[in-house]
Amino acid sequence: MNRIAPTALYQEVAERLRQRIFAHELTPGTWIDEQKLAEQYGISRTPLREALKVLASEGLVELKPRRGCYVTEISRQDLDDIFPLMAMLEGRCAAEAVKAAKTADITALKNIHAELESAAREGRIDAFFEANQEFHRKIQELSGNRWLLSVIQDLRKVLKLSRLHSLSLEGRLQQSLDEHRLIMAAMESGDAGRAEKVMHDHLLSGREALAKIETSTGGKSG
Repeated sequence: MNRIAPTALYQEVAERLRQRIFAHELTPGTWIDEQKLAEQYGISRTPLREALKVLASEGLVELKPRRGCYVTEISRQDLDDIFPLMAMLEGRCAAEAVKAAKTADITALKNIHAELESAAREGRIDAFFEANQEFHRKIQELSGNRWLLSVIQDLRKVLKLSRLHSLSLEGRLQQSLDEHRLIMAAMESGDAGRAEKVMHDHLLSGREALAKIETSTGGKSG
């Protein structure tokens, strides 16, 4: 009988580095000191380099010949390129989710939406953000399209590189909640076309909010 091997060491290292990047502990543009990390984790540089190749394939780091590895910097142009793609993909997800959703699925989505309402009412931005992520994940899951899900997840990883957060803009939390209410209403009514449009517009609205923050701070997103 063939034994199932435990998770490869490089995969565990990749996940640790991924979380450090998402937490901006390793900030965009940072040079990754391979020797220091290898010593820190008590491993050789071989699994570390394999881990960095995984992160490079996800767009989270860049491997530069003779210069080493750097955490990817995401620019305004990157955001301008990514958000319309996300809008198109997540809009399609919402349309497919409406067609596939059962009564129990809509109930589960309503429960997540209730968390959004509660967090917004109490001004808990972090809780709203988490519920928002879960709301989108649930719709993607309901679509039943693993290819859409895979592409969206990869793009969302790259978006996490941005230092800016649209919910930090004054009035954006309420605006986002209103947009989620439209999405929820479309899901409940079973209107696939409407669900696709309001989800599409919701994503583009998020990009507009980030653009306002970029203008006010005078800095770039990465």
